[in-house]
Amino acid sequence: MTYLELYNNIIKKRSFLCVGLDPDSAQIPDQLKNLEFPLFEFNKRIIDATAMYAVAYKPNTAFYEAEGAVGWRQLEMTVDYLRKKDQSLFVIADAKRGDIGNSSEKYAKAFFEKMDFDAVTLSPYMGKDSIMPFLQYSGKWAAVLALTSNVSADDFETLPLLGHIQMLDDLSAMYDSEGFFYSTTETVGFPLFKSVIEKSMRWGNINNIMYVVGATRPQKLAEIRIFCPNHFFLVPGVGSQGGTIAEVAKYGMNKNCGLLVNISRDIIYAGKGKDFADAAASKAAEAAKEMSLFLKD
Repeated sequence: MTYLELYNNIIKKRSFLCVGLDPDSAQIPDQLKNLEFPLFEFNKRIIDATAMYAVAYKPNTAFYEAEGAVGWRQLEMTVDYLRKKDQSLFVIADAKRGDIGNSSEKYAKAFFEKMDFDAVTLSPYMGKDSIMPFLQYSGKWAAVLALTSNVSADDFETLPLLGHIQMLDDLSAMYDSEGFFYSTTETVGFPLFKSVIEKSMRWGNINNIMYVVGATRPQKLAEIRIFCPNHFFLVPGVGSQGGTIAEVAKYGMNKNCGLLVNISRDIIYAGKGKDFADAAASKAAEAAKEMSLFLKD
């Protein structure tokens, strides 16, 4: 799928909603747990209930891998069902892969050839050769982790790089008494996540690279938009993690929308009983309605 096709789907549906398909076998409704393929049956009903509101779906592979071979089979079944349901849906493998070139080639083949995903989330910290194999597939995307929404993202992602640190009178002030580097309350250098984006933008283009930026840091979205004006952002963290659609749209939207906002738990676990799919539909409709307010005609 191209950038323009994704944008057109957003305008057509008046929504930039991505539904995260993260089915926890312990949390799915009891009436599904004894079925042969419980995760797939759960996903199928969520998809049927939300497809009119969503432009994308993002299965997190961990929830399928945890179930062994039968879990992986249900992931394949889910992707096949999405393709049969609506060819225009953008399907993302939330796999967070990142490995040397030869291994990345195999991962790319698995997700793009053996399963018909449109994109894969990737960790860029092993460098260019961990990303490039995914960019060799026409119409496929690398969703590169940039600034994530988890609470410990600051352990590495926002650290200032020494090569970009502004000249200080006393560089020793950046180290504690035991010689360990620490981050001050104000950023004194160019943070790692910005360097990741700045460098990786040169490896591809707006048709095959998007960036994962958490909704829990809306002001950072604005900063990133300044030097990354045209790429799509895949934005997790809305709902249970505290992010809001309004702030993401305010700080992250560009003239072509440029956003896929992922909501997982707040939609798929909106209901626990037999009406869980109806509850999911209601939550998805609510999210899409709010998103439509930010889209230009």
